[in-house]
Amino acid sequence: MGLIKEKEYYDYFTKNRMEFQESLLNEAQNVRGKIEEILLIGNIDLLANAHKLVMYTIQGKDSELVDFARVEGVSWASHSLTLAFKLEWVQAIRRTIWRYLHEFNKSNHTGLEPEDFFNTERQINDRIDKFLNELFLSYSEYKDQLIESQKALVENLSVPIIPITSTVCVLPLVGDIDTCRTDTIEKKVFFEISRLTIGTLIIDLSGISNIENEVIEHLIIVTEGAKMMGCECIITGLRPEIVRKITMGGYIFISKAQTKATLQQALEDYLK
Repeated sequence: MGLIKEKEYYDYFTKNRMEFQESLLNEAQNVRGKIEEILLIGNIDLLANAHKLVMYTIQGKDSELVDFARVEGVSWASHSLTLAFKLEWVQAIRRTIWRYLHEFNKSNHTGLEPEDFFNTERQINDRIDKFLNELFLSYSEYKDQLIESQKALVENLSVPIIPITSTVCVLPLVGDIDTCRTDTIEKKVFFEISRLTIGTLIIDLSGISNIENEVIEHLIIVTEGAKMMGCECIITGLRPEIVRKITMGGYIFISKAQTKATLQQALEDYLK
């Protein structure tokens, strides 16, 4: 589209904004009843944003269009609004743009040559497709980051270090422990030893349902590292099947840390 034609389109769509919005809502009946709901949920004004998309598209403002799409993707994802709904809305905008361009050309007797018409069609469709592509990428990236942060939060909560006194803390471990979780254990133990100046850390394994050889190796690293930081590790709750796995694997685990039969026994001994 030439600069003159873009200016004419801009003036036409600006003048007929309200009629365009009503036509758009008639085109997207599923959206009409959710305008207020989405405004309340995410402070997202669908009609104002639709007008912005139309203006960027017919004016050829590609960089603004991309930035707008990225913001929209984050906003849409952060409020758990579906991409299917957004796609339906944008496609309705696309169809309404073309209806109004047709009306404009007919009322102004522009008589576009076929080549000019197809060139205009390609440019507008390419821009709307670019908007959708950037929006979907932004939406997916935000969701992936959210999942990772939630995963990290869950992993952190699964390693609770509980202060008992100013220098004695308990780390009760429950469920399966894989190598990913042991990395979290290692990082959190070292961090909390430094932060809380822990002198004795009681690691209770009575709630562990399964333990792999790699996990045993990581626990040895944890106890050795803690010792280097001036913290003594006490292991409690070693069940027979875990002890067999440790001894059959040839790990010199017991020599690396003191052990007690139960958490209660360790607390009684260290809280006297």
